[in-house]
Amino acid sequence: MNIDKTQPLEYSTEQGRLNILGFWIFIGAEVMLFATLFASYFTLVDRTGNGPSGSEIFEITPVLIETLVLLTSSFTIGLGVHAMRIGNKKAMMSFFAITLVLGAAFLGVEIYEFVHYVHVGAGLQVSAFTSILLTTLGTHGLHVTFGLFWGIMILMQVKKRGLTPQTANKSFIFSLYWHFLDVVWIFIFSFVYLKGMM
Repeated sequence: MNIDKTQPLEYSTEQGRLNILGFWIFIGAEVMLFATLFASYFTLVDRTGNGPSGSEIFEITPVLIETLVLLTSSFTIGLGVHAMRIGNKKAMMSFFAITLVLGAAFLGVEIYEFVHYVHVGAGLQVSAFTSILLTTLGTHGLHVTFGLFWGIMILMQVKKRGLTPQTANKSFIFSLYWHFLDVVWIFIFSFVYLKGMM
């Protein structure tokens, strides 16, 4: 295996570079998935039937907590990638672990939110609006859940094998995925919650 020492560890092999390119293509498909959900949301947002509207059910406090937690996790995973690039395995693992704890906290608040929505009569089958709202939020939440399991697997591999071109490549690709989830959340925060509260 040819290792290019002039490149960051995750880009140092031909396979690593191809993996990252392939993942960017996958992110493109994920963008289309969420674009479809957003288009559906904007089409159905006013179709509340006999159910509540966004302004009636949205609460700013949990949404701000979710946003703060997820944006902080984007910062910590960036620190983790930096630590990885300078060869500091312990710091890298610590920052990735903090990221996963923040992701779990985000999920906890989102689960609280879902329970709240159902409690106030905004369940999945109440109206077109509640259906697309819960589908959009749930899809993002499932992606975060998957990310938590993926991140744990990455940490286990780095602990066992150390920082190699392969583990660095996997870690970097995971960080791209996590940043993508943060960007999607910014859109949800801006165009679902803030717009819905007006």
